[in-house]
Amino acid sequence: MNKKAYSIAELSTFPDPFTNSIQYWASSEKTTYDSYFFEKLRLEKLRAQRSKSTLSIILLALEKETDSESINMRAILDVIRKKTRDTDISGFINHKTIGVLLPDTDEKGAKELCEKLVNGNPKFSATTSSYPDHIFESLEKIGFIKPDAHPFEMKDSMDNFWFKLFLKRALDIVGSIIGILLLAPVMLIAALIIKVTSPGPVIFSQIRLGKKGIPFKFYKFRSMHVNMDDKIHREYIQNFINGHLEKINQGDAEEPFYKMKADPRITRIGRFIRKTSIDEIPQFFNVLKGDMSLVGPRPPLSYEAEKYQSWHLRRIVDMKPGITGLWQIAGRSFTEWDDSVRLDIRYIQNWSIIMDLKILFKTVAIVLRCRGAV
Repeated sequence: MNKKAYSIAELSTFPDPFTNSIQYWASSEKTTYDSYFFEKLRLEKLRAQRSKSTLSIILLALEKETDSESINMRAILDVIRKKTRDTDISGFINHKTIGVLLPDTDEKGAKELCEKLVNGNPKFSATTSSYPDHIFESLEKIGFIKPDAHPFEMKDSMDNFWFKLFLKRALDIVGSIIGILLLAPVMLIAALIIKVTSPGPVIFSQIRLGKKGIPFKFYKFRSMHVNMDDKIHREYIQNFINGHLEKINQGDAEEPFYKMKADPRITRIGRFIRKTSIDEIPQFFNVLKGDMSLVGPRPPLSYEAEKYQSWHLRRIVDMKPGITGLWQIAGRSFTEWDDSVRLDIRYIQNWSIIMDLKILFKTVAIVLRCRGAV
């Protein structure tokens, strides 16, 4: 293999890894390739989330108009490694793009290093970003996560499981249709009672955040009086997420219950349909539309997501929200916030069609017992 030392300015293009596989070989354990790079990226994200440390990335992409030439890929990474720390991780995003992960580095530091890597070289376009700065900025300003503000989702972690996703969507469609047909009489009776007992619309809709923070219109049977202030719920959510549990615990130390029992905004019939979870039935239409899944994390309001720590965001970034989920069958209103997020993340990491079916059956049993609802 050619041992010549290359500068970035001398490197004009990257070969196809399948036709030039020998040039992708490297003896250094620091070198990271393709899917392995994304796995390292995922692990560094988790570390940054847990430790609340900074994490930045540099993407060096070959300009489209540059002609392809076979070059020594090991030499490219050798050049990059010489200009980065031992703790930094470099690898291929694709055959024309190199990524460099910079743990414990803010965006300013990433830009300074980026200038050194591409200085005087017009053949590469460079992008720098830090996690999770852009995500929180997007949430605070516009209420949801813009796709271009989430640079770390460069590759969907479930792209290789398209058949599983196909089966999950099929289960969603079939399950939601069955649910709508079986519960049509219940929906009709609930709609009539809601209309007769309190003024206002039968269906309550609001904007929630779906997968990757994309907003969608969320449906429920109305259980509250119309035009009510959401201040009570905002304060409850803030205390719940921030861990001020003594302010919201409606149970006791041994058997806590983290849900508002005496919400003055709720109508008399609203308390009943909430306790029996009848208010959730219209979400079958959200599932049929594709905004939600039968099983997944619950979709938050934008002001809820604004209070999230960075690692909490995984529950709305990685998967469609669901009508029910692991939290609902394992903890529901008896679980602290961080533990409920861990349950959601555990589901996202380990979900399967069999798991979804088990969760759905357990949900039915819990709903029939009215456990954890008010």
